[in-house]
Amino acid sequence: MTTTDIRVAFDRAAQKRRSSLFRRFLRHPGGYIPLAIFLLIVLVGVFAPLLAPMDPNFVDLAAAKAPPGPEHLLGGDSTGRDILSRLIYGTRTTLWGALITIVTALVIGVPSGVAAGYFGGAFDRIATWISDALQSIPGMIILLVVAAGSRNNFELLMATVGVFMVPGYFRIARSQTLAVRGEPYIDAARVSGLSDGRIIFRHVIKAVYPPVIIQTALTAGIAMGMQAGLQFLGIGDSNVPSWGAMMLEGFRLMLTYPLMLLWPSAALGLTIAVLAIMGSTLAELVQVRTPRVSRQSGTAAGTAAGTGAGTAAGTTAGTATPLAPATGSAQHTAEESALRVENLRVVHATPTGETEVVHGVTLDVAPGEVVGIVGESGSGKSQTVFSVLDLLPSSGRATADAIWVGGADVTRATPKQRHALLGREIGYVPQEPMSNLDPSYTIGHQLIEPLRRTHGLRKAEARERARAMLLRVGLTDPDRVMRSYPHQVSGGMAQRVLIAGAIAGKPSLLVADEPTTALDVTVQAEVLELLRELQAEYGMALLIVTHNFGVVADICDRVIVMRGGDVVETGPVDSLFASPAEEYTRELIAASLDDAEGRAELDRTGTEVTA
Repeated sequence: MTTTDIRVAFDRAAQKRRSSLFRRFLRHPGGYIPLAIFLLIVLVGVFAPLLAPMDPNFVDLAAAKAPPGPEHLLGGDSTGRDILSRLIYGTRTTLWGALITIVTALVIGVPSGVAAGYFGGAFDRIATWISDALQSIPGMIILLVVAAGSRNNFELLMATVGVFMVPGYFRIARSQTLAVRGEPYIDAARVSGLSDGRIIFRHVIKAVYPPVIIQTALTAGIAMGMQAGLQFLGIGDSNVPSWGAMMLEGFRLMLTYPLMLLWPSAALGLTIAVLAIMGSTLAELVQVRTPRVSRQSGTAAGTAAGTGAGTAAGTTAGTATPLAPATGSAQHTAEESALRVENLRVVHATPTGETEVVHGVTLDVAPGEVVGIVGESGSGKSQTVFSVLDLLPSSGRATADAIWVGGADVTRATPKQRHALLGREIGYVPQEPMSNLDPSYTIGHQLIEPLRRTHGLRKAEARERARAMLLRVGLTDPDRVMRSYPHQVSGGMAQRVLIAGAIAGKPSLLVADEPTTALDVTVQAEVLELLRELQAEYGMALLIVTHNFGVVADICDRVIVMRGGDVVETGPVDSLFASPAEEYTRELIAASLDDAEGRAELDRTGTEVTA
């Protein structure tokens, strides 16, 4: 297969993936057939005054219990009113009641569910408790009380039904938000400087709305059934034509005039059935997922297209979380530091209490300096950086004696003020590039939006800057890159786009968290070389988090060794490699040298896989 064939295949896959839920729904027999029937029912309700042959409340005593005929196509009821006219007007009443219920449940349930899932904390606990309480309340008793107190006000009754439907929407919105909130691309968008509201609107709602649509189809059917049930019990205005009231009258005359019960029952049953089928079809379509692209295929596609994928995480800015000056740093004041944190401590809540994972770390990065934080998994290096970027999970809490970002003291800054630094002072390059891209949006969108929101650029200006940054990081076809989706590129290309996004905001400090972990050996070397060039070109300070001393030796001026949440050793790279003071440091260096020899052996045998 040629690279052109691969490109065409991926373009077709992308086009299929971008096909909206609605279009897929219209191509499914379980979608367009019931939808057509439901739209016909809606049109009947909307144009009831034009379609009904006579006034639904007009009484013709001669037509009492009349069988179907030319004058009364479906016959007359017990008082001589035209059944067809009342059935048509009853469609309008039923749909209006269902709409009131759905709007009430949507307006209350979805925003509260999204907020509870996204922000958590006390609001989540209180909202969840209220949702559970609503489910435990006997709804019919409340409805009877409301009917008595409001003199059978139809709109108020259906709004009350909507309140009891809120827990269904709340649970769906909350669970979907919780699932999406943990995705790396959400953290990436936050570090890029986007506000919580913007993240919710652009990234979270995208995942919430498909199951909400399904819930709406099912809720509409339930609301119609409950409305008919209330009217069947005699709750409501008898002068208002409705399917439930017609069913009540038909039930009373079932033995002598069964046709009166047939027509409204058939209309209600048909409407609920098509809604159920549409909901089932939507559920089936939403469960369909785009197959993951294998690393090898993704590499081929990325090479063929000459593109990379970008993320909102790219343009990130330094946030304020507590930290302190590092031992062995160059002699300069806090005002001259690109980043300075003093006595940083990170604590995580556990079922048995709290566990401190970072113990009083002090960190100082001078302008233009390249500093590496190295240590094994669990050493606290990533927790330290996440504290600076405000990316700790909800269970984490960071404190520090002092924080300086770009020479400015932000120790006492509010979270909003610290968040305003993101995308301006600190850029962030995360590990696992594919996970830090939102699969629902193009690369161009994910690069342009942070530039517009964080830096106030016009769309054309933001697009031009993003394009220039893609060219700078070695992507030769930036226009194609910006049209691409994340699944269309390889990991190496995606990492380059993350770097492009990170430097697009022209930060004074670039933080790279394990920037080469998910990449093949050859691509690792290319990414490190690119970071080295960009750091020198833009005069940025560079803070690299890694477990590999080979990366440190390749690019860093100074290194901080961490173990178990403490700084074990720190100093210039050359002197630390020449004469490490701690046994743990010697072990890490030895392990990295062994790994380097293994990679060299792979190079000689030619079995290495490249991206």
